Amino acid sequence: MEELVAHIAEKAGLDLATAREALGAVLAFLQKEAPPEEVARLMASLPGADTLALLEGDQGGGLMGKIGGLFGGGGGLMALAGQLGGLGLSMDQMHTLGHELFAYGRDKVGEDSMGAIIGAVPGLSQFV
Repeated sequence: MEELVAHIAEKAGLDLATAREALGAVLAFLQKEAPPEEVARLMASLPGADTLALLEGDQGGGLMGKIGGLFGGGGGLMALAGQLGGLGLSMDQMHTLGHELFAYGRDKVGEDSMGAIIGAVPGLSQFV
């Protein structure tokens, strides 16, 4: 897990703590929004991912998350973007985070599993 965190930090221009928090937020989001069996497969391929998602997930969502919540549910991708923005990530950094996480996931669990995750979450494909 630390190797992935370091890779994301380097590619997105983030410090390690912020990269760790952001990755945890994304993993927690996927646990809520994507097909459980596919996310479980991804999480199993990332030792420590469950703990990271538990520690860093559901930390708010900021104003965008609250606005998204007005439209039903937990705000979905808009809430996640608000949460990541609250951590200081720009849209480019969010895109890099998604791209690197999903590329890593494709290497670990395959295109079919990652494709199912991407296809199940409206709008996610623009970040991967």
